[in-house]
Parts: sequence; structure tokens; C-alpha cells
Amino acid sequence: MTFSDTLKARIQTAQSVCVLTGAGISAESGVPTFRGEEGLWKKFKPEELANFQAFIRNPDLVWEWYAYRRKLIHEVKPNPGHVALVELERRVKEFTLVTQNVDNLHRRAGSQSVVELHGNIERSYCIECKTVVSELNLDALNRAPRCERCGGLIRPDVVWFGEMLPVEAFSKAEAAALRCDVFLCVGTSAVVYPAASLPITALDQGAYIVEINREYTDLSSRAHETLIGKAGEILPALLRQINFQQRGS
Repeated sequence: MTFSDTLKARIQTAQSVCVLTGAGISAESGVPTFRGEEGLWKKFKPEELANFQAFIRNPDLVWEWYAYRRKLIHEVKPNPGHVALVELERRVKEFTLVTQNVDNLHRRAGSQSVVELHGNIERSYCIECKTVVSELNLDALNRAPRCERCGGLIRPDVVWFGEMLPVEAFSKAEAAALRCDVFLCVGTSAVVYPAASLPITALDQGAYIVEINREYTDLSSRAHETLIGKAGEILPALLRQINFQQRGS
């Protein structure tokens, strides 16, 4: 697998790199999608469970669904694409990884500068006092837990249908897109806004836009380069061909 000299030089000399990842990179680890539920969950559409009103109507059912999803996610591991992004973060001066995924695989792989646009399925919080809960032994209860501080319902810390993205997270992502020299769009169709605006924001500021995906998307015609294939194959191969040792300290 070979890459253009321009791409290698752009990454090698970049002062700031921003990466946007989507479901495609997680799919390579075997993370199931909303649409691939089995058994009991085939009876429900995701929109019927992943929204606040559904949680209020039947918190135990929604909690059980998320406990099931967490179990599936815990059974998979970060793939070489995740690991390559950890290495890239170590190699460049400034790095921001913006993800639309909630599976926590980037952090499990070792990424440090992660902005989670849609939350993290391994976190939960109280809907009343907003206390954050990270311990997932709550799943053993088989029902929606209550906050130890105020007695409020605890919900998964993910963005549900009908909810806005976290303002602080999107502000960080947008700021990273505005200042980056290279923007990598990995495993996402880049059609769901506002996340889809990030590569365009970077492009308008003069960044070099690179798309890595299994198929062409609406972004392809605007990206400087589109690399078709698996992130777990393309990213490691790309890093092997970049001589980061030539960078200044």
C-alpha cells in the first residue's frame, strides 16, 4: 500500500491534526450497530428506546437495553486503526480526536485527547442532580438505578434522538477543526450534522482533508484525498511510511 508524497509530507510537517471518526472504525472491531439487535430487541426500533421520553416511560427497559449493548461492546477490542491513531497522537505536536462513537474504544486503545460528540456508553449520570457515575456494576441490578445523592434516575451519558450535542464538546471539536493543518475523516459518511460540518470548517481554513472509508461519500468530491479501504489497514500502513524523525522538536 502506497500513499502520495503530498499526504506523507503534510502529516509529517503538521503542527496540528484533527481526526473525526465514525461507526466505520468501530465496525472493524465488531461493534454491533443499532440496526443489528437480536432477540428481544428486534421488537423495538432504536428510536423507541434511545430517547428521553422512552426512558421516563419505562426506565428499566431502556436501562436493560443499554446494559445489553455495553456487554456486547465489552466483548470487543480496539483494532489496529484505533492503535494507529494513538501513535499518531504521540507523533504530532497538537492532536485532537473527535468521535461520533460512544463505545469508548479510542480511550481503551490509549488515545488521550478525545472529544466525544455523542457521549460515552460507559458513563451514566443522574437526570436530577447531574452526578456522573462511571462504575458499570450498576448493570447487575437489571433495572434503572437511582442516584445515591438525590434519588433521581440514572441514565446513560449518551446523546439520544431529539437531543442536542454537548455544547462544550462541539465547541472543542470546532476549535480543533479551525486550527488544524490536516483533517482526517475516518469511517464516517460525514452526512449527519453538525459533525459533518467539521471537515468543511477545516477545509475553509486551508487544512488538508483526507477521507478514509470503505466507500465514497458526499465528502469525497471535496476532500484532497480519499483512501478507500479499512482504517485498520490504511492508518498503520500510512504511519509506517512517514518519517517523523525528520520533524523538529
